[in-house]
Amino acid sequence: MSTRPRTPAPGTPAPGKLPITELTLMKERHQPIVMVTAYDAPSGRLADEAGVDLILVGDSAAMTVLGHDSTVPASMDEMIVLTRAVTRGARRPLVIADMPFGSFQVSDTEAVANAIRFVKEAGADAVKLEGAGPSLSRVRAIVGAGIPVMGHIGLTPQSATALGGFKAQGRTADQARRLVDDARALEAAGCFSIVLEAMPAPVADEITGHLTVPTIGIGAGGGTDGQVLVWHDLLGLYDGQSPRFVKQYADLATVIRDAVSAYADDVREHRFPEEVHTYGMSEEELRAFRGTAART
Repeated sequence: MSTRPRTPAPGTPAPGKLPITELTLMKERHQPIVMVTAYDAPSGRLADEAGVDLILVGDSAAMTVLGHDSTVPASMDEMIVLTRAVTRGARRPLVIADMPFGSFQVSDTEAVANAIRFVKEAGADAVKLEGAGPSLSRVRAIVGAGIPVMGHIGLTPQSATALGGFKAQGRTADQARRLVDDARALEAAGCFSIVLEAMPAPVADEITGHLTVPTIGIGAGGGTDGQVLVWHDLLGLYDGQSPRFVKQYADLATVIRDAVSAYADDVREHRFPEEVHTYGMSEEELRAFRGTAART
């Protein structure tokens, strides 16, 4: 009889994986939910070891990893590769794949097909998509296909141009009411959680109080059910202007730059490699090799 472990059916958490249902219980217990972005196997593993609950493979990778000026250029194929790498590194956290621009806007059918790719090809536990309005039918279709969906309102980077740039949303009473309505609509459509980005804290608090599903804030104050930060922002790796809501917990860019500089100096001054870094061979084999080499 085969002893190979069975692969969980689609939508079934792997052993040790945080169940999605636990997130609602965490909201009810007022237990903060921790989410961070990650883009490769080492960052997924380290985030897991640090004890985070959720990992978002964000389309922010277009800027932090791929060198673009916005999130828009990220492609499905690129996001599949990054998500597959993260799922190899992370075990307990739920891994949520960000659906990139163009992957869900065209039709419900195309949105479902791309969401299925994230689950089948990359091992994602859920997907995230931006906006409400036209996105509501996409959410319903993807959830109907058995794939959990995280919503995202407020500042939605994929449509930042239409929103007037990268700036806070919901700062007028009318805009704030629309955000509350959008959040309710996303919950009704089946979202298991909603990201609230760059909005006044009282608006995020109001949304959080109205919903039964948890909210994850980024630049939305401390009243949301959880928080998310971008990996490169919190570790000081991003070479650009960080938003005001970012708290930098390390300056790894300096650490990495100094380490590579020290390596370069050692190579140029013949301090590396040392004997401890090299391989040898027995004297007998060395004599035989040299004798062979001399004859040829």
